[in-house]
This record gives sequence, C-alpha cells and structure tokens, in this order.
Amino acid sequence: MNPTILQLAADLAAGRTTSRQLTEAALARIADDKGEGKRAFIKVWRDQALAAADASDRLRKAGLVASPLAGVPVSIKNLCDVAGETTLAGSTALDDAPPAVADAPVVARLRAAGAVIVGSTNMSEFAFSGVGYNPHYGTPGNPADRKRVPGGSSSGAAVSVADGMAVAALGTDTGGSVRIPAAVCGIVGFKPTARRVPIDGVVPLSTSLDSIGPLANSVECCAIVDAVFAAEPLAVPAAAPLGGLRFAVPMHYVMDDLEPVVATAFERALKALSGVGVRIEKIDLPEFNEFNAIGARGTFAAAEAYAWHRVLIERRGKDYDPLVYPRILRGKEMGAADYVDLLHARADLQRRVSAITANYDAVVMPACAIAAPTIEEVSTPDGFTRKNLLLLRNTSVGNFLDRCAISLPCQAPGELPVGFMLMGEAMADRRLLAIARSVAPVVKG
Repeated sequence: MNPTILQLAADLAAGRTTSRQLTEAALARIADDKGEGKRAFIKVWRDQALAAADASDRLRKAGLVASPLAGVPVSIKNLCDVAGETTLAGSTALDDAPPAVADAPVVARLRAAGAVIVGSTNMSEFAFSGVGYNPHYGTPGNPADRKRVPGGSSSGAAVSVADGMAVAALGTDTGGSVRIPAAVCGIVGFKPTARRVPIDGVVPLSTSLDSIGPLANSVECCAIVDAVFAAEPLAVPAAAPLGGLRFAVPMHYVMDDLEPVVATAFERALKALSGVGVRIEKIDLPEFNEFNAIGARGTFAAAEAYAWHRVLIERRGKDYDPLVYPRILRGKEMGAADYVDLLHARADLQRRVSAITANYDAVVMPACAIAAPTIEEVSTPDGFTRKNLLLLRNTSVGNFLDRCAISLPCQAPGELPVGFMLMGEAMADRRLLAIARSVAPVVKG
C-alpha cells in the first residue's frame, strides 16, 4: 500500500525521511524503463523538483512547515499553466503556443503549500474522453493490468499515484475525468462542487462543467489536497458516524448494463454498509432517464469545446487525435437556442433531483458501469465510442447536476478495480468527505 500524505508528514516531522529522499524515489520510478513513467508523464521537472525538495528540507529544519503537503511529491495534469512552460493539454496542436506567463492558481496554491511538483501528467487529448488513450504521447498501462487502459481523461495522474511516482495528483473532472481513472486504477478520486476551485489558467473543456480535484491514496489525502485547491483551512473533516446514515441507490440509468465484476463488487459493498448500520434505500429516480434526451441537440462539452477550439482547428486540426476531433466538431452543429434550452433543462433537472436526493446523506452508485477495457478493445472507433460511453455515464451525472462526488475502491483482492461512488449535494463537499472517511474501509473488498 502506498503511503498517505499524513503518514509521510509524520515521517518528515520525525526525521525518518526527507523531502529529498521522497522526491528522488518518485523521480526514480518515473525514470524506470520497466515502468510507465514515459507514458504517464509528458514533462518531468527533475532539477526543479530536487531544488524544491532541498528548499523544503531547509525550511523544515528552520521550523517552517507550510502544510501537511510540504516536501511531498505531487503531479499536475498537462492542461495546467506552469510559468515558462508551453501548456500542451495532451496534444501536439499547441506545441507552437507561447509559454505560460504565470502558474494557474491551483498550481500556485500547491507550491505555496510546499508540495514538490515532479512533472506534468499525460491525459486524453484536450480532456475529451474517459478512456485515457493518447496517440501522441502513448497510453499508460493500468496498474492492475498493463494491457488495460487507465481511464481518463486524467490518465497519467492516476497512474502516477498508483505506481508511486507521486503521492497525490491534480486532475480535472468535466464528466468524470478524476473519478473514472481513480475507479479503474484502484485509488481515491474526488470531484468537488465546481465553483469551489478556480479553473483559471487551465485549458478548458467545458466551462459549465469543468472542476479540479485530487487523486490520491486515501480520502484524507483528497481532503487535504482539495482544501489546498480551494484555499480553505487544511483540517481533515472528522469521520462521520455510519449508524443511521441513509444512502439512496437510483435504480434508473446508472444501474443499467453493469459488468458482472462491477455489479458483484457494488452489491458486496452495499451489504457491508448495511451490516454497520447504514440504511440503503433503492429508489426510483426516473429523472435520470432524461439525460440522453436532454443532450440530444448537443452537449455543454461539445459546444463549449468547439467555441474554444474553432480557431485552433482551422490552423492545426490535422494534428488532433482523430477520435477527439469529431467530438469537438459536433459543437459546431449546436445553435444558440439549443444551448439556451440546455441551460434551462439543466437548472430544471437539478431542482427536481435535489428535491428527492436532499433527503439522503448521499446518493451511491458504481463509479463506472465497466472495469477498465483493454487497450485493444478501444483501438477501433466503434469500440472506443462504446467503452467511452460506459465509462463516463455514471460519473457525468454529478457534473451535470453540479454536485460533489468521490470514488472509493471496492474490489476484492484479485478482482479488477471497481469504484464505489458517493455523490453529495452541491457545496456539501466537506460533509461528503467526512462520510467517505467512514465508508472507505467498509467497502474495501
């Protein structure tokens, strides 16, 4: 089991390790030819990371420790601005763009917390897929089975954490891009209520849906990094008592077409929670069946991505991933009236669903309907599209409804990783993290 932020903070405080040692170990894993470092990272900042680690160790000796993240190696997704670096967003179409003049606020906040940023992680091009496939920089192999995809779009982020190349990772989540790779790689991924964390200085996919969240080895790790991202106090919320909690399992839409390994792990987790006093209620929520119809005339992701990409496409469209390019172009077909209708439909659905779910402590469902597909299974356009939809379907509910949500590992030893997802109400992030702290050890297979 990889160490957590709090474990490493204690080791650093006690002098059992140094930031230099932790950073050298992380960089060695990235550089290992037998590992996934070359595919998990697009940029590695070795010299800068070692310099930051040495500075952290000197500050610690002087009694200056900025946060529990101080001296801890972290990774950031390749769509975040870093001063002096060209932001590529997992593409080659931006390779002639000018370097960023400043760090994105979330990157600056990590630095201010004392984190050691080791590199910029690979991703689905422009964050537009839940698979994690990338034709430009390679596709990192899933830690559970290297022949399988790592999930996306924060693919390298998940692999960097699961493989010990970083203790925590910055990911983005527009339709599940933090929770999907966390689920299929067997780690924890938290999507905050979007408005809590600034998205400035981050290449957008959909400004209506984009959120920035952590991937890490524990709920506590995610709570710490989330607080850094949101510039909130770094206290980890106390674990919520499980007895008497009410969880709703929607029986429409999100429970359709589950792979047996997912269905088995999810039902086992529900049974375990019932055994410790959680009330599990399987509810009718037919409102979820409206998602496909609501998006039939176009989606926020396609429309808002096309608005951002249209000039770049004219100049560099031939350099786009051929599986991503047509998805962005779909936004060209959406009219202004369709977009306004979508805004109204979203607000209406949010109100109607909240009227039901606000009566529960959380809504729970499998994070993904399927386990990680093999790289071969997504090698054709048809296979890619089919698997991508099944990976994204459940997580995207939380983005459209503007909720916070977290994916927790719930597979048994020897099973492919499966995510157990808890979804809270908008702005109930700390409450959800408190509940997740108690749920995580119960659902772990």
